[in-house]
Amino acid sequence: MKLKDTTRERLKSVAELDALRRKLKAARDPKKVTVLMCMTGCRAKGADKAAAALRHEIGNFRLKDKVDIVETGCHGFCSMAPVMVIEPFGYMYCKVTAEDMHEVARTTLKTGEVIERLCYEDPITGARIPLNKDIPFYKNQKKIVLRNCGVIDPTLIEHYIERDGYAALGMILSQGVKPDKVVEMVKKSGLRGRGGAGFPTGIKWQLAHDQQNPTKYLVCNADEGDPGAFMDRAVLEGDPHTVIEGMLVGAYAMGASQGYVYCRAEYPIAVRHVKMAIEQAEACGLLGDNILGSDFSFHIKLKEGAGAFVCGEETALMASIEGERGMPRPRPPFPIQSGLWGCPTCINNVETLANIAPIITRGPEWYAGMGTETSKGTKIFALAGAINNTGLVEVPMGITLREIIFDVGGGILENKRFKAAQTGGPSGGVIPADFIDLAIDYDSLAKVGAIMGSGGLIVMDQGNCIVDIAKFFLNFTCSESCGKCTPCRIGLTRMLEILNKISRGEGVPEDLETLETMARVIKDSALCGLGQTAPNPVLTSVQHFRDEYMAHIVDKKCPSLKCKALITYSIDQELCRMCGICSKSCPTGAITGQVKKKGQEGVPFHIMEDTCNKCGMCYSMCPFGSVALA
Repeated sequence: MKLKDTTRERLKSVAELDALRRKLKAARDPKKVTVLMCMTGCRAKGADKAAAALRHEIGNFRLKDKVDIVETGCHGFCSMAPVMVIEPFGYMYCKVTAEDMHEVARTTLKTGEVIERLCYEDPITGARIPLNKDIPFYKNQKKIVLRNCGVIDPTLIEHYIERDGYAALGMILSQGVKPDKVVEMVKKSGLRGRGGAGFPTGIKWQLAHDQQNPTKYLVCNADEGDPGAFMDRAVLEGDPHTVIEGMLVGAYAMGASQGYVYCRAEYPIAVRHVKMAIEQAEACGLLGDNILGSDFSFHIKLKEGAGAFVCGEETALMASIEGERGMPRPRPPFPIQSGLWGCPTCINNVETLANIAPIITRGPEWYAGMGTETSKGTKIFALAGAINNTGLVEVPMGITLREIIFDVGGGILENKRFKAAQTGGPSGGVIPADFIDLAIDYDSLAKVGAIMGSGGLIVMDQGNCIVDIAKFFLNFTCSESCGKCTPCRIGLTRMLEILNKISRGEGVPEDLETLETMARVIKDSALCGLGQTAPNPVLTSVQHFRDEYMAHIVDKKCPSLKCKALITYSIDQELCRMCGICSKSCPTGAITGQVKKKGQEGVPFHIMEDTCNKCGMCYSMCPFGSVALA
């Protein structure tokens, strides 16, 4: 069935939905070769060019009737981009280029043989691993939210329906499940909000259900703004219908008739795919009035945000939807009591909503069987930093930090020593290597001063400066502060000034006490979550890495050699070849010496500290490694 050419008809009942699903499954040829190519994040590495080249080669080899190319969302393995999986063989090819496509068509698509040079290479053993399921990055994951990402074409509702999409909605409507029963199922699952705070989803839905106002709103918060985080973006790009179905179930449970997806405009592919998903769901009778012939009606609008980090805070988000400037307001009243236009409003994160359909179809007990006592299910993390396997991973709650970094992430780059991990982005905390066996769940992270957050996880080795990391996150929150309250607007700025002073070697021991005092005051007095959590990276870094701060303050040294003002460049006189390259590259003329020429002795080069602006050009240009840092 050429789905892209299919005219979609409105489904008038759950029976028609089920019949369509059976038809789609029957039309699928399990023996047909299918190439699953990421066409979202991998585009940045040339996936679109590789796909075009592959289509050309498929034509050349007359394979058009034997091979399908499915343009999917993110496969997760971003460090291997562009990636492609070839079914039914299960081969995964990494870092493919347009130039590789002739060989792919000739060897794999035509004969089924694997091309080993394109397979994943284990960074520890050096072995090539052809099968997607055997790669450690995937082998140690458990995909629920990401179950369809990298598998379906997100622009085709039929792909989602075929893989049991909208079955949860159909089950509720066909079996006449009462709204309070749906709420109870979500409660039993133990699902907690994945946006950062971890509030129990079932309780939030119960509060919304109990509101007497006949007008209620359900909002999907897709204003993901943490540096290095792209979990929500990947879900919306790769499987937007799972979020829409989660919203439908939630709306039914709480009695909402209008929904909004609030997505930042900097996610153009996500915005486009959500728009298409809404239009297709409406055309199929899965959104709008009298859904699947029932008396249940629900409409969704897409609201594009302008990219302000503070709009991820729910009251600022609602102000933005209402057409006002995105600034937070005091609570209470809480949105569940008085939200959009004064009506009860339930706000859930993308990942939270994407968990709903599997919970309904497979049962709350199944979901509650994963994770820990207080943190059920799985969690998506965006792995970044000094780690071999960067990308998007979904792992069971309770997995240890060690397992994520070394089993899933493939270990630290260049076999360096693990130093710390930053979870929760600008609102999170720094976890030192001493806690590498810490279980990753809401309560365990809280005990060490960190938070789950939305799922950013930045791995650091000994080359990362903790002061610099704290400064980076605080600089971000200072820039993103809306300025409405004094603790956030002024307090964070003063804290950043102290960190800058420390990184310049101008700090005094009393600065640490000042930082901690200011951080506690801001946490207690800031208006919204942005200000209240912004001091966390500073507090946890001072708590766990006080010695490193003191090295900057007392010794005037940066142990990681990252803080420019605290680095001293020198030339090893014995190693210097007197070639003069360092002197020629120096923009300030801080290097003296005489080039060694034929018949002349030459004079070893020397750096004058008073003139050196510490740009590092001499260090990077010297071919003999004679320039040293201290």
